[in-house]
Amino acid sequence: MFRRLEDCYNVEMLRLLAKQRLPGPIFHYIDGAADDEVTYRQNTSAFDACDLVPNVLVGVDEVDMSTTVMGQKIDMPIFCSPTALQRLFHNDGERGVARAAEKYGTMFGVSSLGTVSLAEIGAMTSGPKMFQFYYHKDKGLNQTLLERAKAANFDVLALTVDTATGGNRERDLRTGFTSPPKLTLQSLLSFAIRPLWAYEYFRNEPMAMAEIQGHVKEGSNIAISVGDYFSKMLDMNLDWDDAAKLKEDWGRPFCVKGLMSAEDAKRAVDIGADAIMVSNHGGRQLDGSRAPFDQLKEILDAVGGDIEVIMDGGIRRGTHVLKAMALGATACSGGRMYLYALAAAGQAGVEKALGNMRTEIERGMRLMGVTRLDQLSEDMLRWR
Repeated sequence: MFRRLEDCYNVEMLRLLAKQRLPGPIFHYIDGAADDEVTYRQNTSAFDACDLVPNVLVGVDEVDMSTTVMGQKIDMPIFCSPTALQRLFHNDGERGVARAAEKYGTMFGVSSLGTVSLAEIGAMTSGPKMFQFYYHKDKGLNQTLLERAKAANFDVLALTVDTATGGNRERDLRTGFTSPPKLTLQSLLSFAIRPLWAYEYFRNEPMAMAEIQGHVKEGSNIAISVGDYFSKMLDMNLDWDDAAKLKEDWGRPFCVKGLMSAEDAKRAVDIGADAIMVSNHGGRQLDGSRAPFDQLKEILDAVGGDIEVIMDGGIRRGTHVLKAMALGATACSGGRMYLYALAAAGQAGVEKALGNMRTEIERGMRLMGVTRLDQLSEDMLRWR
């Protein structure tokens, strides 16, 4: 069934539109996760075990859904988590995400494995932006990434810490997904049955990891899977001392992305991090690990008030955001919720995803009987 962007009222419909447009290996890269994908599914289903308890007759004509994250005011309590390889999904790539996020007054993240340069992103948007730092074995590359993010005036650095090795992404193994795509009989067939994607991909500037390609050929000139890239290129010896030194060298708001334990959250406080992102990498690394929403209360009980806590992963609805905020999260972030939209329709798709989410959050706040996010509380939640 052919679907149109204007008929996509939720994340699942955007997912189906992306599946309609993308070659199979590329769609399954976005859509897939590690091993049996149990954690991936649990990231979203965890919200189902928690019910909202609304109040009524309180006057909800004026609703303010803004919040502040690491010194950056955003107009709604969810932002676009950094994700790699965006121009592989649609030629708008990071440019489209940056413009859409700026239009909706929220933050967006750019990955070290991004496909548009930090300098270009910095020049094109004045909105709040996060740089996701992958700590490579190549220390010269690490220094270059840091300097370029500073020069491009990125507001926040997020060190990703859950990629000591690549997750077992079996969908990628089955489909043969690599970056850049390998031209094989199987891939050529998948391109042929998705001609619009193939036309856009091959007629535009070659896709490459914009900040990496001068240091590392893999991913730009040499095809490699993302899992293999993590295992071969990233520093498995990354530790808390390295994180503390990176924070010091950065000198701006610093976030640790990929924490799931209360003990690690306390260590992030100890090194002076400004925020943590409670995240399991969208279920793409350790299958069988806990969902961020399930773990959020334990982490907030341990470090709430000492550090900003962002819940990342599994969000498909505005009510998911409200549940996390009611528990005490500073804000939420998500990847697939806008990546499907980018793949489906570029910048217009991301705008649709953010617009849908904003509408759902605003509606949910009114139905909950709150006009500000700080009026949400754990008293409004019940667990089954």
